[in-house]
Amino acid sequence: MPSIRNYLIVTASYWSFTLTDGALRMLVLLHFYSLGYTPFTLASLFLLYETAGIFANLGGGWLATRFGIPRMLAIGMGLQVVGLTMLSALDPAWSAGASVAWVVASQGVSGVAKDLTKTASKSAIKAASDGGAGQLFRWVAWFTGSKNAMKGVGFFLGGLLLQAFGFRASLWLMAALLVGVLLAGLFSLPAGLGKAKASKSFGELFAKTRAINLMAAARIVLFGARDVWFVVGLPVFLYANGWTFVQVSGFLAVWTIGYGVVQGLAPSMIRRSTDGLSREAPEARLWGAFLAAIPIVLALVLAAGVPHPDLVVVVGLGVFGFAFAVISSLHSYLILAYAGSKKAAEDVGFYYAANAAGRLIGILLSGMLMQAGGLSACLWGSAAMLGACLLVVFMLPTAVSTQRQPA
Repeated sequence: MPSIRNYLIVTASYWSFTLTDGALRMLVLLHFYSLGYTPFTLASLFLLYETAGIFANLGGGWLATRFGIPRMLAIGMGLQVVGLTMLSALDPAWSAGASVAWVVASQGVSGVAKDLTKTASKSAIKAASDGGAGQLFRWVAWFTGSKNAMKGVGFFLGGLLLQAFGFRASLWLMAALLVGVLLAGLFSLPAGLGKAKASKSFGELFAKTRAINLMAAARIVLFGARDVWFVVGLPVFLYANGWTFVQVSGFLAVWTIGYGVVQGLAPSMIRRSTDGLSREAPEARLWGAFLAAIPIVLALVLAAGVPHPDLVVVVGLGVFGFAFAVISSLHSYLILAYAGSKKAAEDVGFYYAANAAGRLIGILLSGMLMQAGGLSACLWGSAAMLGACLLVVFMLPTAVSTQRQPA
């Protein structure tokens, strides 16, 4: 069937992109931490990456609606090649300020690449799905879960490549891989996939339903709550406790792969309804409450001065990862369930712009809190953001409204 074929092509293309994106994150983080950069400086390396992603999602959704999803997918993957090549030109002889500026700029290119590719890929699922809410949830769950599993492989690959080949050669290898995948899949998708009449103004672009606005708000604090400890705090904490590059990247890989597997299985863990919302929205509240309690418990245990705190963190964040995977998969389904079919790419782009904003806030807080109070401070920050997410989720409607309201 053409719809299944298109879904598989999009998924495979995004897998390859995510592999390089995960590896790139680990390469940059571990390489510059080993050079003596502080946690806050490490966080600053990714700020333009996330800031660019906000605008890339908004613009990418509009462009995908206007020009078709395949073209945006190709542009996103091409920009990742540019970002990798640009970063490989970094000269060790440059000053610290020039090096940071160059890395931030190259990460900005990669941030645009990531979110153009993500918006195009997830919009393609909505465009290709023709089997109702059940098929949509399964396809979203499998796509999101397998993507995150591949990102976990990328984390491990980043640490392994850095230790085996060094910084520059690793970037060249990843760029070559992505060029091959881009050329192989460039002409595989129908050019008109996802095309519709795009919004004519920014006001129209931001005129979302109440449900879309609430999902966007929830996404900001949900992913901020993850990245506030995951991006800088956890890798620095483990490395400072004697873990090697490969051990740090290996744990993050296992965590993310397990997270992806659970996301893929999420539909079997959620009570389902025939309308696709009346049970699914309340399930998001239950899982959100469970998730919010985990960083509180973990922070209290660390404050008690337990032996082997690194092992305690590994176990505690394993539980966190399980619950986060379920609620993340559920949220990814809900945004598509609430999205309008004619402008799904724009709705998805708006939502993932909020996702990028949440990651930006989380990364900034991760560096600040880690430097100020260690991993415990990061965990308390995560708990506060998850509490805010739970409040927003309680306001979600349990039926789709087609009326658009000003944002």
